[in-house]
Order: sequence, then C-alpha cells, then structure tokens
Amino acid sequence: MARGVPADPEATMALRVSDIPAPAPAPVAPRSGPRRKPGRPTVAAGVTARLAPLVEGIKPLARRLRPHYPRPGRSGWRRWVPSWRQSLGAFLTLFAVTASLLGVAYATTEIPDDLNTYATQQDNVYFWADGTPMARTGWVQRQEMPLKDIPEQVRWAVLAAENESFYSDPGISVSGITRALWRTVGEGDTQGGSTITQQYVKNVYLSQDRSVSRKLTEAMIAIKLDQHMSKDQILEGYLNTSWFGRGTYGMQRAAQAYYGKEVSELNVSEAAFLASLLKGAGLYDPALSANNHKRAVERWNWILDRMVKIGKLSATERAKYTHFPEPLKQSKVYDTGHQSDYLVELATSYAKKAADISDQEFDLGGYQIYTTFDRKRENALTKAVTSARKDAKESDADQAKTAHYGASSVADDGRILAVYGGPDHRKQGFNESNATTVPAGSAFLPFVYAAGLEHGVRKERGTSTTVPVGPDSVYNGDDDVPVTTPEGPYWDRSGKKVTAHNDGNKSWGQIPLHKALASSVNAPFMQLGMDTGLDKVRLTAQATGMLASSMGPQVPALTMGSSTPSAIRMASSYATFAADGTHTEPYSVRRITRNGTRVELDTPAPHRAVRTEVARQVTAALTEAFRTQHPDAAPASAQIAGKAGTTDKDTAAWYVGTQRSVSTAIVVYRMDLTKSLEPLPLKGLAGSPASTVPYDIWSSALSPLS
Repeated sequence: MARGVPADPEATMALRVSDIPAPAPAPVAPRSGPRRKPGRPTVAAGVTARLAPLVEGIKPLARRLRPHYPRPGRSGWRRWVPSWRQSLGAFLTLFAVTASLLGVAYATTEIPDDLNTYATQQDNVYFWADGTPMARTGWVQRQEMPLKDIPEQVRWAVLAAENESFYSDPGISVSGITRALWRTVGEGDTQGGSTITQQYVKNVYLSQDRSVSRKLTEAMIAIKLDQHMSKDQILEGYLNTSWFGRGTYGMQRAAQAYYGKEVSELNVSEAAFLASLLKGAGLYDPALSANNHKRAVERWNWILDRMVKIGKLSATERAKYTHFPEPLKQSKVYDTGHQSDYLVELATSYAKKAADISDQEFDLGGYQIYTTFDRKRENALTKAVTSARKDAKESDADQAKTAHYGASSVADDGRILAVYGGPDHRKQGFNESNATTVPAGSAFLPFVYAAGLEHGVRKERGTSTTVPVGPDSVYNGDDDVPVTTPEGPYWDRSGKKVTAHNDGNKSWGQIPLHKALASSVNAPFMQLGMDTGLDKVRLTAQATGMLASSMGPQVPALTMGSSTPSAIRMASSYATFAADGTHTEPYSVRRITRNGTRVELDTPAPHRAVRTEVARQVTAALTEAFRTQHPDAAPASAQIAGKAGTTDKDTAAWYVGTQRSVSTAIVVYRMDLTKSLEPLPLKGLAGSPASTVPYDIWSSALSPLS
C-alpha cells in the first residue's frame, strides 16, 4: 500500500477477518435408527414461499408507516408530542371504529312493540297491618288530547322550554348527548342533553334509570322513530305522556290539576308555567315550598323571554304577562274526608324516603304498601277524638272552631299503630298528629329525670367528676325556689332570677325525685336539669326519639317543656322507656312490593338511648303517677304508666301513657290558623285538673284498660 493513500476500511476489515482461522466443526453424534426421507413441501409452506416476495416488498412501507414513539430526532418534551400524521391517523382510526359501532348499534336497534308502564298504569294500594286493603290511591291521571286541540302557543311554550329546534333536528342532539355522557362519566348523572323525541322515547319505551347504555339506546330509537313518525305525531305523544306532578301525565290533566281548566283554555302565561314543570315538578310546583315558588317564577319568565327570542311571542304580548299565574293549591287524589287520608299521607312520605322512590316513579303506580296501622286502634282513637270534638262544640262552639286534637299510638319497636290527623284532610292542610306547634310542658319531665339518672350531676364548675343520682335523691320541691349554678343564682337576660313554679304554686318541701315525677312537681327537675347539664338533657331527649328541630333553647325553661314535639314523637319517646331504654325511630311502612316484586326498604334499627335500669326507674315513676291520679281506672295487674302535661301559659294539655308495649300521646290546643300559628289559651277547653280531656280521650281509645 502506497504511503499517504488512505486505507479502505472495508478491505482492511475483510483482511483481518480472513486472517482469523475458522473454528473446527463440532463432532456430530451418530444417529440411531433409520434415516428419515425428506418429505414433500406442505401447502402452507408453498403459500408462504409465494407470499414471501410480497411480504418483503411491504416491509419497507410498514417500516415507514410504523409510528416511532418516542419520536427519534427530537429532544426533551418534543419526543413525546405525536406528529400530525400520527394524530391524524389516530383520529381517523377512532372515527372509523366509532362509526362502525354506531352503525351496528343502529342496525340492531328496533323500536319496541310494547309501551312503557305509563300505558299500563295501576293504582297504589295501601294495606292495614293485618293485610286487608286500606286505600287505593295515586293512580295516574292521563287523558289523550289530539295535537290540533292544544293551542299553538301552548305547544311553543313547551318547545321553547325543552327543544326549540324540534322541527328541524334529526331526533337527537349530538352536542346534548355528548354533554350528557360526559356528565354521566364525570359526575354520575345523565341530566340534560335530550331532545323532545328522546324524552318521548324514554317516557314510552324505556325505564327512567340513569345509565350510559340507556342513553345510547334512547338515541338509536329516537333516530329511527324520527324516520317513522311525523314531528307532529311525536309532539302529540310527548305532550300526552310527560309527567307534570300531582299525579298527572299529559298536558290536559296538568291543565286541570293546576288551573282547573281544559288545555284548550290555557293562555300562554299559564302554558309557560306548565312547561317549567317538565324540568322536574318536584322542584317547580309552587305549592310544595317557597323555594319551588321562586324557581317556578324564574323559569316562567325565562320561557316567555325565550318564546320572544325564537319569534313565537311578540314583545308586545310578552309585556302583558308581568304577574306569575299562580296555580291552584295542590289537592290530593286520595282525599276522601276519612282518617285514612292522613294515614296514606304518612305512609306515602315514608315509603318514598325509605325506598328511595321518586315522585314520578310513585305516580306511575303499581306499588303495594303494607303499613303498620292497626285498624282497630285507629277506629278507637278516631271515635274517641270525634266524641271529644262533639262535646267541645256543644259546650262552646266559638272555642271549638279553633280547637285542635293531635293523637298517636306507637309501639315500643317503632311501629306507628294509629294517628288522628284532623277532622277532614280536604279542608285542613296539615296532620295534627305530626305537627310541632305547641310546647310539651310538664310531659317533658321524664326526660330530665332520665338524663339525671343516666349522666349524674356536677355540683362544681370546672370538674369532670359527676355524682350519681337515683330515685331517692332529694331535691327542693318548694314553689318559686331560685335555680342555682355553682356560682350562685341563675339570672335571665332581663336581669331577673330564674325561679321554678309548681302547678297551683304548691310547695312540697324536700322531695325524692321518684315522688316528684309521680306527683308532677316541677321545681326539683328545673334544678336537676341545671345540675345534669342542659346539653345532657337535650341529648337524652333526642336519643329517646325527639327531633332536634323541635327542641327548645338551651336555657332552664328547656326542662319545663319549652320543646314542641309532635304527638307521634312524644309517643315514640315514651315508648323508649317501655322498651327498656332501646329506641327505634317511628315508621309507618313495613313492606313494599311492586307488581309482586319486593322493593328494598330501609327500615330503622333499634339503638340504646338510656341504660335499662334508667328506663325502668322512669317507668316505675310514671306507673305511680298513673296510679296516683287514676287509682280505680285499671286493675292492679295492668301494665300501665302515664303522665299528664300542662304548660305555663295554659296553651296546651297533654296526656301520654303506655299500656303494655304501646305508648299513646294526646294533645289538645287552640290555634286560629286564619290569623297566626301562635297557640291560644285553652280557657277550659281541655277540661279541669281533676278530669282532663286528653286523659279522657286516651282512656277511651284504650278501653278497657287491662
């Protein structure tokens, strides 16, 4: 090689490799047995051989199309950013796959032949505790109305509210479905996104469940339905099957329920309100709450403005409607004038909550509600209160006009056995057995006693040490005795000492707590409440069954019954003592089925409210209270405990008593509902201390006492 001429690297490498001696071949072991003859080439081998040139030709193209990721020739974050070719390819692939899947879904989706449950609606049937029918209610009210009989402005009020592009869309809203699916995946619901065609499909053919699969099925059927039916046919079906609340389906029934007129008589303002109900009658029926009324007015205004915007209502005509068209007060389809109306109301409310049934689902009917109500107890309680009402009217007709009687019987396992809700459900808009309007008065004393027995008392501030108290613990029972704290007398906000007063201003001297409760002496319990702690008194009352919302302010008057429990809650709380201190929340429905299939029901479980010993000590005092006041009312073997309750300003009179395992609470009060919710003085309406009307009702309803 000439000096200065660069060496050929490949030749040099070749020479160097050739200089390396080849390795000796490894010895091969001799084969045993006959030698196998070479077989004929297989068909697969022949095909492979013929395809080999084609495969070799495709390989360069495949290498070019194969995405190199992370991208070569890039550095940093750019290595991870797909090229426009990769992005386009991925999008086209996704589009092709999606289009194929949607095509298959569309081809395989058929319009169902059977209609949804709205077309086969049923009654909701309520049963007594013994299994016999009590009431049939909640049937769907629906009346077919041809589209030509529904005014055009009424139709456009609905279209403006729900789907203004109805006459031009293909039956679905792609953007709406996308939003709905996004909400389903991201937020767990499928609200929004439906055209009127889709809503009609859901109403007539599908269930109301909220799932992605139901939403997709709805869209496929809607597209097909849009091709098989005219827009007017779909709109007519929608207006006749949509739920408007108050047990009504369809525009015609809604017009009757909310305005007492035919749909053909509606003006555009009324139609705009009815259209707002399509968004959810439970949220927009003004009769249900003040918040509903506010929402309804806002939606009504929006719909009218929307009609102007889309050219279906002139600005001049819109200007006429400045006042919200108040609908009629809600009326229940089960109003019969009997006490069963109140029972149905209680059971319906409980069933919806405990079984998580929406108003819309419940109104479709088909439910069998098995209540806890005892027919015999209900009849006896109703008869006793009706008799008392009659006597009051004969004695003083003017006072009787403002008289109210609440009553309820609750078993110690939480079952509501009977209630008296009022004279006529059609005329009175509330249930007197469930009203929290008047104070408990001295009927509250057992809860103060129970709190002291359960938690003990503290005589010194700043110490956690408690001193136990028992039935024999002695307190001052004198009238007008000052209430004290470790620092001295308790002063109210007006700068006066707080003192305790007994009925009739009687002084009892030093008295054991057991006898104080049996004799209904107030003074010891006001001081006991302070010593125990008003927070402990409140917690004990709530643990036995009183609602936190009905509890009075945390001041000494709390121990004297400033709280306002309902008759149901008072009976339930006394039943806790009868159950040895175990409380079960009151309930009115024990089982629900729908067309024979059991519906899951969240029934209350018992919990420990106070110790067994405490409950029995309270019951013992209440038993003596009953025997002291009514020594000849029941045989000695009867398991009866009870106590009267009076209030400081004579605005309510109670009797709460337990016979065996059932507690019954009776309350009598006066209130002029046309003026205010302020209780009025009884002025003898509830009888005299020797013979009170609440006790007479109680004993009559439970007669014979045994």
